[in-house]
Amino acid sequence: MKVSSPDTRKPSVAIIGTRGYPSYYGGFETAVRRLAPHLVDAGWDVTVYGRPGSTRVDDPTRDSRVTTRVTRGFETKSLSTLSYGFTSTLDAARRKPDVALIMNVANGFWIPFLRMRGIPTLVNVDGIEWDRAKWGRLAKAVFFRGAKATARFATQLVFDAEAIGARWRRDFGRDGVFIPYGGDPQPELPIEPGLVHRGYILVVARFVPENTIPEFFEACKDLAQRHDIVIVGSSGYGGELDEAAAKLAADYPRVKWLGHVSDDKRLFSLWQHAGVYFHGHSVGGTNPALVQAMALGAPIVARDTVYNTEVLGESGIIAAVKRKSIIDALNHILSDGVEQARYSELAKARAADIYSWGSVLAGYENSLATLSTREVKSRRVPSGS
Repeated sequence: MKVSSPDTRKPSVAIIGTRGYPSYYGGFETAVRRLAPHLVDAGWDVTVYGRPGSTRVDDPTRDSRVTTRVTRGFETKSLSTLSYGFTSTLDAARRKPDVALIMNVANGFWIPFLRMRGIPTLVNVDGIEWDRAKWGRLAKAVFFRGAKATARFATQLVFDAEAIGARWRRDFGRDGVFIPYGGDPQPELPIEPGLVHRGYILVVARFVPENTIPEFFEACKDLAQRHDIVIVGSSGYGGELDEAAAKLAADYPRVKWLGHVSDDKRLFSLWQHAGVYFHGHSVGGTNPALVQAMALGAPIVARDTVYNTEVLGESGIIAAVKRKSIIDALNHILSDGVEQARYSELAKARAADIYSWGSVLAGYENSLATLSTREVKSRRVPSGS
C-alpha cells in the first residue's frame, strides 16, 4: 500500500491591483509594503503583481523573499487599473495561488477568472470611487459596475472604514471585515531645513478636486501672509492644480511646493514637526495619510466628512469646505501652542489604540488564512510589527 507524503508546500497568495512592491504611490502600496514581508514571515509564499517602472530593484526596503511579477497594460489615467488588473489576474489564474488579495473594485470584472480556477478572493474595496469628482461619467460607471461585480463574485470583502461597510451593506447587500490602515510612530526626526517646529501649515494630497485642493490653495493666499506653508503632492499628470501650486510658490515666498515625496523619513518629519496638518480628503474611507499624521502627532484640521470624523474622533478639528472655515481653523491651531500639544497627544493616542500596523496586518493575515485552500503554519509570533 502506497502512503502519500504530506503536502509541505507553503500557502501562497497573489496580491493584485497595486503598482508593485515596493511602491510609494498611495495607500494600497503602503499597505503592501508592510503586508508582503509580514506574510512571508508568517510562512506564506507571496507574489505581488505590478507595473513596469513603478519600483526600484535597488530599493533598500525590498524584501528579496517577496516574488514580484510585472505584467503589461495601458499607462493611461482611464485604462491603467483595468488593463493591468486584467493581465495580472490572468497570470495569477494560470499559476493558481491558494488565495488572491485584490485591491480596488475596478478589478471586480476579472474575479470570475480566479473563481473558475477555484481561487478564493479577498477584495479591499477602497473608497466609493464612483463618487469621486476626478472621474468622468464613463469612469464612474466602470467603477460602479466593477463594484457590482465584486459584490457578486468576491469571496470576502475588506472595508477600511465602518462607513464604507455601511454603504456596501446598503447598496449591494454585502458584508465584510473591517481592516483600516496603520500608522508608524517614529522617534524624533530632524526638521526640514528652513522650517520651525510647530510653525508651519502642511498639506499632503494628490491634486484632485475631492481632496479640497482648490479651496486650500485659495486659503493659502491669505494664510501665506503670516505663516509658512508646505505643499506635498501633485496630480501625477500635470494640469491646472499643478500650475496653481507652482504659481503659489512663485508668488508667495512662504509657500514651498515639494511635489511628490517618496522618502518616508522626510514625509514623516514634515508631519511630525507641522504646526497643523490640513487633511482635505472627502472620499475613500480611512485615509492612510490621515492615520500616519495622527501616529506622528500632527495637530490636525480635516474636512467635514463622515470618514474623517470616524477616524479622528475628538483628536482633531473638523472644518467646513469653505475658504473662511479653513483659514479660521488653521489659524486657531497655529496661534495656540497649548491646543497644538493637546491635539498632538490625542491624535497619537487614538492612532495607537485603533490604527496600529500590528492589528491591521493581523487582520489581513487572519482573513487570508481563513480563505486559503492550504493550512497555514505560522513560523512567526510578532503581532506588533
